[in-house]
This record gives sequence, structure tokens and C-alpha cells, in this order.
Amino acid sequence: MKRLIPIILTTGIVIWSTSLAMAFKPAVLFDMGGKFDKSFNEGIWNGLEKFRKETGIKYREFEVRQEAQREQFLRKLASRGSDPILAVGFGQADAVAKVAKEFPNTRFSIIDVGWLDAPNIQGIAFKEHEGSFLVGVLAAMKSKTGKVGFVGGMDIPLIHKFACGYVQGVKHINSGTTVFQKMTGTTPAAWSDPARGAQLAKTMYDSGADIVYAAAGSTGLGVLQAAADNKKLSIGVDSNQNHIQPGSVLTSMLKRVDVAAYQVFKSAQDGTWESGVKILGLAEEGVGWALDEHNSNLVSSAMKSKVGQVRKDIISGKISVHDYMSNNKCPVN
Repeated sequence: MKRLIPIILTTGIVIWSTSLAMAFKPAVLFDMGGKFDKSFNEGIWNGLEKFRKETGIKYREFEVRQEAQREQFLRKLASRGSDPILAVGFGQADAVAKVAKEFPNTRFSIIDVGWLDAPNIQGIAFKEHEGSFLVGVLAAMKSKTGKVGFVGGMDIPLIHKFACGYVQGVKHINSGTTVFQKMTGTTPAAWSDPARGAQLAKTMYDSGADIVYAAAGSTGLGVLQAAADNKKLSIGVDSNQNHIQPGSVLTSMLKRVDVAAYQVFKSAQDGTWESGVKILGLAEEGVGWALDEHNSNLVSSAMKSKVGQVRKDIISGKISVHDYMSNNKCPVN
């Protein structure tokens, strides 16, 4: 009988753990552009896949194809008992606010939103302007023509926040550098138009730019392709995109949505999930720049040293990076 006790106890632990895992039903609603956009949505997916592999817990998922589906899919997930529900992108803010009221016992987290206030909503925002400042520093130091570019996705304040941070970084190194800027469009379709991205980038390259930074979802893949085709340089965004066109991607501005997504599920599972707003910048390692085997030959030791010092100065407050979304203005252009 004594020998049976450990077996019974162990079996009980297994049963308890399994039932706990079955009761935990996380879910995610990817936004326009798709979860395999090699950028923003895919970064989210990478973080959630890390959670799934570590814990063995599967998650439900939907991908938004039309704007009207946001509220529809969120309500469907909540009604099925999913909790927490991770909404990807600021475009889902109104839908999250509405559905969260209908399901007050369901926890909702949303990426790129810092203004929703409810006891069951967690907003996660990033200081994209700080990360963009760093890649602007690298662009200005690398450019041989004194002309660089920026291709944004949808023409909204958030993307102007990327652009403004980038321009500030460029001008910090060389105030005389010209920065071409262009947004892809005014609708969500702007996130998934690589052909248009390539066209905009090529126009900038033809005008003398030798580096173009893309913050445009899968549209940015066209920018990276145009850089490779024209023997110029590009800068990726959100995920590390250096490997997509090795040797022509100067760096990628990292927005650690993968870490944020992982933490949403992990904190909900272990009981530390909290409502409110989390803002992640350089100090929190929420943004940064990518250096790996695919771009190491493009970044000199002087460039690494300079960007490292600039990073420290931003964190300490010695360098102040203006946030476009604070007043919808950029002090430089």
C-alpha cells in the first residue's frame, strides 16, 4: 500500500495539470495583413508559438480579412469561453472596447493601443519613435549620397510616429541629409501591397536615396525586394527581416511584439495578468535594432559604437526623441 501512495499522488498531479491546461483557453485575433506577413502579425505569431511549444497549450485563432469581422470574431471567441483574448493592432480598439463590456469576466489584451481603460482590458504600446531613431542614426552614417527614404503603410499617426523618429535619428547625425517620405495608402489595403511598396522605393532610389526604411507590414517586402534589385539598402521593421534579402537589409527596427504576445498568455496562465497600459521602449527592451550574420558586414564598428551610445543617451534622457502622436507634429522633416 505504501508503494502505491506515490503513484496515486503522481497520477493526481498529472490529472490536475491536464485539467488546468484544458480550462485555460487563450485566443488571438490577427489583423489585416495576415499572420505570415513576415513583420507585425508574424511577430505576434512567433511569440504565441513559443508559448505553445513551452506549455503544450493550444490557442484559438482567427485572421481578420474585412474590418467588420473584428467585432464578430472577438464576440465569437469570447462566447466560446476563450480567455485571454489577444487582439492584434490598433484597428481593433473599438471592437475590443465594445465586446469587453459584453464579457466583463473575459480578459482582453490589445497590441498598439494605450488609451482603453476598463478593468478587463490590457493595452500594450511601444515607443516606436525610439527604435526608429536608432535605425535613422545607422542610415545617416551608412548613406553615401546624403539621401535616404521612408515608406509607410497606412497613412495614420502611428506610422508617422515611425517616420518622425527615423528622421530625427538621421538629422541627429547629419542635419543636411534629405529624407524622402511616402505613405502607401489610406485604407487597410496599404499593409499588403508589396508591388506598390517596391514602386515607391524605386522612385526614391532613382531620386538618389541609397537606403529606404519600410514600416508597412507586408508592403515592406516590396521595399526590401526593390533594394536588392537596385543594389541599394533597405531597413526592415517589427520582426528581424535581415534574412529576407541578406546583404541588402542594413538592419531591422525591432518592435518586440513577440515578447509582448508571449507575456500576455504567460501572465494570464500564471495569474499575474493585469489590466491597464504597458508602454515598452528602449529601457524596457521593447524596441531596438537587429545585428546578425546577415548584416554584420554592413555595420562598421564605428556605427555600432555610435548607435550604442545614442541608445544609452535616449534611455538616460540626454537625448529626447519627440513622439509624433503627442501632438501630431514632427519637429524635423
